[in-house]
Amino acid sequence: MAPTIALKALTLFSHLFALVVRGIRTIAGRKRTLEDHLWRKPSSEDRRSPCPMLNALANHGYLPRDGKDISLARLITGLQDSINLAPDATLLVGLVGVKASTTGKRFTLHLDDLAKHGVIEHDGSLSRHDVHDPPPADNKTFAPEVWATTAAYLSQNESISIETAARARRARIAAAKEANPAFAMSKKDLQGSALETCAYLRVFGEGTRGRARWEQVKVLFEEERLPFEEGFKRSEKMITISDLLVLSGKLDAVPQEGTPSN
Repeated sequence: MAPTIALKALTLFSHLFALVVRGIRTIAGRKRTLEDHLWRKPSSEDRRSPCPMLNALANHGYLPRDGKDISLARLITGLQDSINLAPDATLLVGLVGVKASTTGKRFTLHLDDLAKHGVIEHDGSLSRHDVHDPPPADNKTFAPEVWATTAAYLSQNESISIETAARARRARIAAAKEANPAFAMSKKDLQGSALETCAYLRVFGEGTRGRARWEQVKVLFEEERLPFEEGFKRSEKMITISDLLVLSGKLDAVPQEGTPSN
């Protein structure tokens, strides 16, 4: 199936899926209040993933706080209610993520299932150790010593430009290569890594122009908390696959350091 046809099919499926989700919400028959989404630190029994955004959503109750048995429908509503991510963008990742599921139920996952290497999780994370780093490597938990390389770039200004984000990502990949003798990133891994950077630029920035607020990005990664206290507001415009692809193109166009731009 050609990529364009596949994307159209995914978009149609996501719209149908969204209608089902809307029905579930109606049946549930209650409005969530601000109190439902207060940040709470996870307990030792709660499951968490290598993704700081998904962890933050669980910590705020947009996803099940225990991180268990999360359906694709709940993933769609959680990401739409919290950051206004389009259903097809959620499904693009979610349908891959459920391949790592250990729940025994179709189209569901536990958050820590996403730590399975080579499904979505990959080497060269902005804030996590590689799975094959020297022990006791942990590819799920925030690692300050890993994040320090990324933060050294991102913290240079109050807002993060696309150029700065691209260089921070490249620096982290280079550092991971040096630290991990078994380092490997496939084309799919590199695309996923780029989209992760594009996601924080879009969620905390100015549309497809980048300029993500450093303070807000810092809170997400370091505390796994949505930075409402720091001024974060849910995007009024839905965040689409197209937005992320535009940002990805701009990210790729940033010259390597030391390479003169045209």
